[in-house]
Amino acid sequence: MGLNLFAVKKRCQNYDITIFQTPKYGENKGYERVYRMKMEAAGHDEALHHVFCTFNVSDRVPRDYEARFILTGDIVLIDEVKRGQTYYKLLSGGWTKINRVHVR
Repeated sequence: MGLNLFAVKKRCQNYDITIFQTPKYGENKGYERVYRMKMEAAGHDEALHHVFCTFNVSDRVPRDYEARFILTGDIVLIDEVKRGQTYYKLLSGGWTKINRVHVR
């Protein structure tokens, strides 16, 4: 039985990604925008995976990024412009969708 490549491949979309962190690790208030970038991915899960892999490996971190590595408690905003905004918080079990109220 052959593999249907059309069923496996998902169409990539352009996302505007913003990373929020607190001034000190472990705090749960006072989130500030620390980085913004554009990204192409085949969905939110792929975008979040790319963000995590990029901002946790020294050789992959962009030169203009001045914040700490992505850690538990950090928030990522995925803005799809016409389709709206979605916030995710990194918890010990992975990325979890949250309400924007958590970002101050």
